[in-house]
Amino acid sequence: MKELLTFIFVLCFLTGAFSQKTQDFSGYFKEKDVEGGFFLYDYQQKEYIVSDKDEFLRPTSPASTFKIPNSMIALELGVIKDENEVLKWDGQKRFRDAWNADHDLKNAYKNSTVWFYQELARRIGENNYEKYLKLLNYGNQDISAGLTTFWLGSSLTISPKNELDFLVKLYEEKLPFSKRTYNIVKQIMIQEKTPDYVLRAKTGWADTPPNDIGWYVGYIETHGKVYFFATRIYKPVDKKMPTFGADRLEITNKILKQLGIL
Repeated sequence: MKELLTFIFVLCFLTGAFSQKTQDFSGYFKEKDVEGGFFLYDYQQKEYIVSDKDEFLRPTSPASTFKIPNSMIALELGVIKDENEVLKWDGQKRFRDAWNADHDLKNAYKNSTVWFYQELARRIGENNYEKYLKLLNYGNQDISAGLTTFWLGSSLTISPKNELDFLVKLYEEKLPFSKRTYNIVKQIMIQEKTPDYVLRAKTGWADTPPNDIGWYVGYIETHGKVYFFATRIYKPVDKKMPTFGADRLEITNKILKQLGIL
């Protein structure tokens, strides 16, 4: 598999499908005692910066990064009216306190509330997912693990390159969605907004033995330029690492600062 991924990457490079350069960011991962990689697409230069060519093309579960296309599909189909429509909590206590309450779309995205998006999935249905995942060219498009679980460490997988390419199309509004859907989703994606930049992003965390997978993907608009990023880290599922969730963001922010983007 490793040799195949390398061949695909080289083939794409030689045919001009994209340009790329490799840069060593391993120190940031070693500092946190995690494996993983950082990947960036410089929209101006039309160039990928990758820490590991094989890892760039390796598919894993998207986990909650799938909440970006999931939100868009739900809005486009009208299964939820807008970012302010509230879905009632079912009263079932879950391990994150923030989930144990009524939610609207903007708070469900912010809190990464699984039950909320599982309800959206029931309303969307398998046929619509099959249609949209194909239209979006999103990952392996495999929903066989179940309507409410396929993105949660199960059948659906996606590579960092595919994550970046999807985000570029979202930014350019070249996906099959209305202007209204773009406006709402781009708004709820905002994590930081300063006089110098706007950061839109989503985290993800999947329990996929033998490793947990942690994602942080998004894009930054700054001084007329746009940069797309995807960070993915791993840890053994049985290893206690209380900062694992925060590590995704910290590694990303340090690298973006090194690159002069933040």
